[in-house]
Parts: sequence; C-alpha cells; structure tokens
Amino acid sequence: MSKTSFLFPGQGSQYAGMGKDLADSFPVARQVFEEADDALGFKLSDLCFNGPEDDLKLTFNTQPAILAASIAALRVVQQETGLQPDCVAGHSLGEYSALVCSGALSLADAVRTVRSRGTFMQEAVPVGVGAMAAILSVEADELAAICEEAAQGEVVAPANFNSPGQIVIAGHATAVNRAIEIAKAKGYRKAMLLPVSAPFHCALMQPAADRLHQVLDRITVNVMSLPVITNVEACANQDAGRVRELLVTQVCAPVRWEQSVQAMISDGITRFVEIGPGKVLTGLVKRINKEMALVNIEDTAGVRAAA
Repeated sequence: MSKTSFLFPGQGSQYAGMGKDLADSFPVARQVFEEADDALGFKLSDLCFNGPEDDLKLTFNTQPAILAASIAALRVVQQETGLQPDCVAGHSLGEYSALVCSGALSLADAVRTVRSRGTFMQEAVPVGVGAMAAILSVEADELAAICEEAAQGEVVAPANFNSPGQIVIAGHATAVNRAIEIAKAKGYRKAMLLPVSAPFHCALMQPAADRLHQVLDRITVNVMSLPVITNVEACANQDAGRVRELLVTQVCAPVRWEQSVQAMISDGITRFVEIGPGKVLTGLVKRINKEMALVNIEDTAGVRAAA
C-alpha cells in the first residue's frame, strides 16, 4: 500500500509573489494570509505577494512568509485534492509548517514564533562574523575531519546533511573559509560560500536557542494527529511534550535531511508531496532515491495537477 509524506520547505525558497495565485483563486488560502497578518500585526501578505525582494530576504520576514505561503498551499491541497499524509517533515524552518499540519501548533503561534526565531538567529552573530558553505561530493566522515582541521579554536561544523554528496557547513567566517581551502586542496573543487545572513544550525546559534526557549514556553502545543520526522533525530515524533525541546535543539543542531528521507522510505513512504514555495526538497529526495513518486504544489497549476 502506497504511503505519502508531506514535505515543507525552509529558508531559501522565498520569492516575491509566492502564495498570491492561491490567495486569488481560493478563499481558504486567502484566510491563511489574513490570519497571519492579524497574528503579526502587519501585512505579511503584501510582502509575500509584492516584495520588495530585499525586505523578503531579511530572515525575520522570510521565515513567517514561507510558513504562511506553505500553510496556504496546504489548506488548498486539503480542500481540493483529498490527499492525506501518513507523516510530515520540514527542512529547518519547514518543521514549523509540518507541526502546524500535524495540529501541534496553531498558525498564529507558528508565525509569531518563527518571526521571533528569525530575529534571534540574525542577532546571535554580527553580520560578517559567520558564514555557511556548500561542500559537494564529500563523505560526511571526511568533511568532519576537514572541519576539525579548519577550526583552529573557532566554530565550523556540518549544518545540513541535504543529500548524498551535498553537505553544508556553518561557523565563523574565517574557519569556514579555511575549510573551503582545505577541501579544495583535497580535490573537492565544488566548495563555495552561500549567500546567507547568518551561520544557521551551528554552535554560534546558542544565544538564539536560549531566547527561542522562552518564546516556546509561552505557546500551547496540542495533541499531534500525525508523526513529524524531526530534523534533530531524523525519526518520527508524535509526543507533543517533546516538541519544544526538539525545536530549541534544532537551532544549533545539523539538519539531518538525508537521514530523515531515508527513515521515511524505510517506514514505507513511496510518495513525497512538497507543499509550499519552490522545488528544493523534491530535488533533494530525487538525489536520495530516484524511485520515489514526487509532487510539488505551490500554485494553482500544482493543485490541479495533484488533483
């Protein structure tokens, strides 16, 4: 029997105009943006639909914008297609969308929390002090050794295990640059800095994790109707009592995306539906296992194709 997972994108999937097509076509999507606007006290919907891109790229705007666009798409999918997931997962920020889908978090609490999360992550490290880089075609053990050599008393470590041969590192900018040079000297020529504003998912984010803990303590976590495959453990969680601790740990821990997808496949998932802006996650799943059925839904055309 075929089993389905819904996947929710993280930061890096944003673009001006996301969600507008769905909001124009489906009242249920429009209601999501209205609820997000009310929760935040400003017109997030206008930023999603019209930009400007420079404002949309600010992480404290990006995070609630992607979440709102993803949940708008989810609500349309639920209304129009009848698709039901057996589990859900999200990449970094996307885990909050997955938790909304599972019923653990309300939309209003989720958008407010990720707005704070984005602010805390940006403020944890001064601009220019941290960096992230993609190192391609290197095994995890080899990259760990490269990071250890490059650290020299600073922080640099794997931050995203995205797919076979695609790992992202994060830490102090000087240490990340040393890791790039060491990787290239070892023959890994595809090593490059990423255009990000902070070194996410590494130990430098501890101040953000501490502040996020206080925010999460004030929100309600509900009974979960679906298991969420967590970034931290790459396995299913359906215990509402663990949601807060896993989200706090996630801020500094690497995103174990490849391992999460493999865990879902091992549990019988054969179809992955990416819901929200972009097609990054379906691309990563394809690299992890070419046999999976893949669907991307971010606009009206995607909804019609899925239906």
